[in-house]
Amino acid sequence: MEASAPGRRRRRGWRRAPVTGSPLFRAAVVLLLSAFVARASPSVGYLIRLPRGFHLTQDAVKIVGSSNFPVKVYVMLHQKSPHVLCVTPRLRNSEMIDPSFQWHGPRGKIISVENSTAQVTSTGSLIFQNFEESMSGVYTCFLEYKPTVEEIVKNLQLKYVIYAYREPHYYYQFTARYHAAPCNSIYNISFEKKLLQILSKLVLDLSCEVSLLKSECHRVKMQRAGLQNELFFTFSVSSLDTEKGPKPCADHNCESSKRLSKAKNLIERFFNQQVEVLGRRAEPLPEIYYIEGTLQMVWINRCFPGYGMNTLKHPKCPECCVICSPGSYNPRDGIHCLQCNSSLAFGAKACL
Repeated sequence: MEASAPGRRRRRGWRRAPVTGSPLFRAAVVLLLSAFVARASPSVGYLIRLPRGFHLTQDAVKIVGSSNFPVKVYVMLHQKSPHVLCVTPRLRNSEMIDPSFQWHGPRGKIISVENSTAQVTSTGSLIFQNFEESMSGVYTCFLEYKPTVEEIVKNLQLKYVIYAYREPHYYYQFTARYHAAPCNSIYNISFEKKLLQILSKLVLDLSCEVSLLKSECHRVKMQRAGLQNELFFTFSVSSLDTEKGPKPCADHNCESSKRLSKAKNLIERFFNQQVEVLGRRAEPLPEIYYIEGTLQMVWINRCFPGYGMNTLKHPKCPECCVICSPGSYNPRDGIHCLQCNSSLAFGAKACL
């Protein structure tokens, strides 16, 4: 005979009456009824899609160089770059006679005016139209000019380290526990499928998706009680934004973080509604039901493979997932790049 957990019994008379006509209430009822359905064929499996990333807008800015040190430039992946100028702050505000500009890429290759991926303007600015990971590296501009007609030609070499970056992959991760049928029962599999369908439908209009991360059944020894079967669900809620495609909506109130916050609130209300539905039922309880108070949520941000955060190395872009130097990606945490023996990145071969 399996005993329920002390403190988890339904208490009557204290809950406010739910709005029985609300979509969340109806969804909770549907989920509860699914715990009583007749035996169904177990599902073969589920398609677990990787959550997708977010977008950042690249403002049209102009970046000047320095004759003392390489200047770091950050370009959003698959976006247009800022204008990288082949001048110093002083020269930008000065007159130059017969200036000549020549840009060299990471492998020393001269960037021509007709280049399809990078454009050099008549005033020497370097612009990338659709920045790719492979374009990251050290770029050098060679400038020749005369300060005045009478003076001799002067030469200047400016270096820029241009990094591809992506915004962190944000998502909510939820865990919840359900009183379950015996762990080898197909009822649990059928119920799991129904739960995922309902959760996915709840957030669909917000252009979010629910992905199952883990589902396990365990026998739990309760405090001062017997054993009971419990399902441990772990799932994520993420935005459906894509890297290259347009945003699902252009409205300012429909930004990814706001839509995710609304999705989180809907899911929390849905689980609260399950408790209220149980409070309205007469005994006995269904075999599978949500255990009140077990829903937990964490906000997660991780960098995609090959990218990492480093506030010391990239103080101008501290919350950006910047492309790592070759061989420096740290797969153990998915956030930071390993520190490598290279002062200019991209040339590192060995990591500490």
